Parts: sequence; C-alpha cells; structure tokens
Amino acid sequence: MKILIIGSGGREYSIALKLKEEKKVEKLYFAPGNGATSKIGENVSIYDYDELAKFAIEQEITLTIVGPEAPLSNGIVDIFKSNGLNIFGPSKSAARLEASKTYMKEFLAKNNIKTAKFLNTDSKQEAFKFIDSLKTPIVVKADGLCAGKGVVIAKDYKQAKDAVSEMLDGSSFGDAGKRVVIEEFLDGFELSFFAICDGKNFVSLPVAQDHKRLLDGDLGPNTGGMGAYAPSPLASKELIRCIENDIVKPTLKGMQDENAPFCGVLFVGVMVVNNEPHVLEFNVRFGDPECEVIMPLIDGDLSEILLNASCGKLQDVKLKDKYAVGVVIASKDYPYKKSPKQKINVKNIPQNSQLIYAGVCEQNGEIYADSGRVLVCVGLGDDIATAKQNAYKLCQNVGFEGMQYRKDIAWQVLK
Repeated sequence: MKILIIGSGGREYSIALKLKEEKKVEKLYFAPGNGATSKIGENVSIYDYDELAKFAIEQEITLTIVGPEAPLSNGIVDIFKSNGLNIFGPSKSAARLEASKTYMKEFLAKNNIKTAKFLNTDSKQEAFKFIDSLKTPIVVKADGLCAGKGVVIAKDYKQAKDAVSEMLDGSSFGDAGKRVVIEEFLDGFELSFFAICDGKNFVSLPVAQDHKRLLDGDLGPNTGGMGAYAPSPLASKELIRCIENDIVKPTLKGMQDENAPFCGVLFVGVMVVNNEPHVLEFNVRFGDPECEVIMPLIDGDLSEILLNASCGKLQDVKLKDKYAVGVVIASKDYPYKKSPKQKINVKNIPQNSQLIYAGVCEQNGEIYADSGRVLVCVGLGDDIATAKQNAYKLCQNVGFEGMQYRKDIAWQVLK
C-alpha cells in the first residue's frame, strides 16, 4: 500500500508512525508534511487539490488520509472521489458539522441531540438581548473555522458583548466571525469522543480528555491543547453507551437524511452534566493532541481500518489494554506570538514512549522548533500513572531553548 497523508502537524506524524509499523505499507507521502516527516516518508509540496489528486493517480496511491479540518471543509474528499480515489474523510457537505457552528447547532436542535441553550445570529441587537437573558459565564463562538481559537468564555455581560461586537465587525476572526453562536455555559467535565464512521455504521475509539489551558491547574489562556490522555476512566461504560445511542447514532442518521452521509472520524466534544452528555462541538477529523494518544492504543492495521471505512465497509477495531498520556512541548512565546527557531536536542527515546514531531522544520539535517506546539511526548503504561511517568521521562530527554510544558497532564484522574 502507498498512503498519502494530508497535513503537517503532530496528528499526521502520529498516524504515520502507526502506519510505519505495518508490513503492507510500502511508502508514505505527506502533503505538505513537516521537517521530521521527511525522515519517515516523502514530503510533497503540492497545495492544489486537483493537482494532488493527479499526483495520487500517478503514484498509484492506495489511500489518502486527511488530517486537518480546512481541506475537508474545502472539499478535498469530493475532488479525490470524483477521480476514483480512496480517501478517508467526510465530504464538503458533511464537514459542515465543524465548518459552521451555526449549521451544527441547528442540526443538533433538529435531531433532538442535547446541547447548551443557544442563539445563532448576525445581529448585535439580537445577540445582546439573548446575552441579558443568560446567567454568567457566557460562551461566545465565531461561526467559522478559527483553528480551535474562536471561542470566548465571558465572565460578565460586558465581556460577552465586547466579544460579539469584535466578532461581528470582523476585527476578531475576519469572515469566520461574521455570524456568532451564543450559548449558556455548561458546568461539568469535558471528554473527547471519537468514532470511525463509514456513512451508516461506526466504531468507537478510546475516550480521551485533553487539557486546553496553557498552565498547570488549568490556568492561563486557551490553546490548541497542551496534552491529553486516553482512555479516560471518567467515561464509564454506561456513559459511553449513552454517547453512542443519544449522540452518534442520531448524528449519522441525521446526516443521511440531509443527503450528506458522514464518512470519516466524528469527534464529539462532550460536556457531561449530571451524568448526561451534551454536545459542545463536532470536529470532523482526529483531534490534536488526542490523536497522538489514541494511535498507539489501536491494535491491528490502521490502513485496513481506514480503507474499509472509506469504502463503506467498516470493520471492528481492536484496542490494546493500555493507557497513553501525551504532553505537548510548546515554544517560549506560545500562544501569544511566534518564537525564534531553536534547535531540538534529543538524548534518547525511552521504552514505552513515542516522540511526535509537530511544529518543526529541517535545516542542514537538524530539526528545529518552528511553531507554537513543537513536540508531543507520549508515554504508554498499564495504568495512567505509569503512562504519565513514561511521558514525562521522555520530556526530560528532549530540549530546546525556551521550551515550556505542563507538569500536570491527567491530573483530573490522578488527584
């Protein structure tokens, strides 16, 4: 099998590491990849989707796997399928579940799926009136894609109204904020639920929990994610069944009814309130850094699982009886501004751990930190405490100037 992976981050690198274990995978291509993916496959500098499809035909690519949300929302799957190519991911129409928060919230309401009380609007006056009807804190979201950063949790009415004003006038998130979703704040605990779907059926993956805040104790600004662990003991069998029956099944049925069957990874951001799961958001791809802790837990050939799903023939997924903890190592000025490039030094990679390269580039054969979230140190173990220990052991074996990381990943279940 020859496999093309679309994307350039830690998610794509971790998928590649999993595929690299398989005997039947002959070659990996990345478009565009990062400074480290070129060491485990071939990077391809093609950004036009039609040209990429042509490349896939010429190279006889067996399967294309799409990592980030933007290509999915822009219709890469439709283009590849129209060229007779196997590609794992949802169509442009199905990707609206992530691309438009307005569409997503209205879909949830239409299909009687639990979510926070909300208003979708492009009217400042209407927004302010709804804000005044809610208790604080209040959640304000930009409608479009904002790389995971288009959410404000406002502590008071003024902050909520300021957030709405800045989104609607385009100063916060440009066109992505020209319409807003305002929600009541749900107080509970968050989980990341993943299901591989083939349009009609699904298979659940280990439930993860990620850590969005920059600093220990869940303090500091929101980020793209500073670490994750899986499976989470907070997700009981009963809760998982509830998410499957009350969220995933009606979502797949609802998408079929909309003539946009969902094929790919459905990522449900769940808030559990009084043991009842509510949908915070849908993503239409593997999460990052959740993907990095889920990949090592899959037992069997990922290539076969994703190829069969892309062809509407979903198969069971076997899972290892292990736990994984991932710690994100970020650059000095993340998430405030871009940091100067720094050379990364790696002593060694201890047993039961994986080093995932994300925001990196290559210069003269050396790997440099080149973006906000640079590395993910993943530890495996028979329990979360051991997995965490192995992840932090790896953190101590890598270094670059100004690096920062949280010291308390998985604290919710180890406190």
